[in-house]
Amino acid sequence: MFGDLRRFDSGPLRGADRFRELLDELFPDPGLANIRSVPAGSYPMINIGRTDDAVRVYVFAAGLSADDMEINIQDNVLTLQGRRTDEDTGTQDNGRRPYFRRERIRGEFARSIALPEGLDADRAEARSRNGVFVIHLPKREELKPRRIEIQSP
Repeated sequence: MFGDLRRFDSGPLRGADRFRELLDELFPDPGLANIRSVPAGSYPMINIGRTDDAVRVYVFAAGLSADDMEINIQDNVLTLQGRRTDEDTGTQDNGRRPYFRRERIRGEFARSIALPEGLDADRAEARSRNGVFVIHLPKREELKPRRIEIQSP
């Protein structure tokens, strides 16, 4: 399913992404995910795969329930919106436990992902289990591969 993820690459911007990764390695900052100053953990990680029949998006959002996440699709753009709450109930000065390292960001997030053409958004489905959201986006029937029977005389 994930063998053809190159179709989702950003084309000529791939080099820019690699350059940004090199800069991140050169100037590491434990509070930043990359040079664009997006805090690590701000967005849930995703995997996108495709089959002959559909595209599937896997959203890894540990600790979020279906009530915490909103999923929308419009004009082949999938938008994920949600809110992470802080479940800590410590009793330090500010009412929270002190952290030595904190990688999970709390608060609201929104992420938009461009999808390939030809998906049937009306038949899209989403499921959640153990913090993994699976979004199934079927292809329109006319775009699915179709076997043509060969007739012999």
